[in-house]
Amino acid sequence: MNTLKLAPVEIEIIRERLRQARLSFNIAQVSSLAFSSFSLVGAIMLMGGNVTEGTAIASVSMVSSVGCIRLAKDANDRLDSLIDESRS
Repeated sequence: MNTLKLAPVEIEIIRERLRQARLSFNIAQVSSLAFSSFSLVGAIMLMGGNVTEGTAIASVSMVSSVGCIRLAKDANDRLDSLIDESRS
């Protein structure tokens, strides 16, 4: 399994980074689903005439979704850098 001739400590660091990247990605997915649901509720409230509440929910959901996308991108970037490090 250790075909790159890495030290045991380096292998553990790689495993930990992979674990953290997976966790970050999973959290981003769950959060995106939750905030998408909030956006839907906000849209329904806007259509129902509750303009201020609907606007607040929709805007908070949009901002939160951007944060989730950033979290997933960071996890992906960490995996990319891990691949680059393992090749060099």
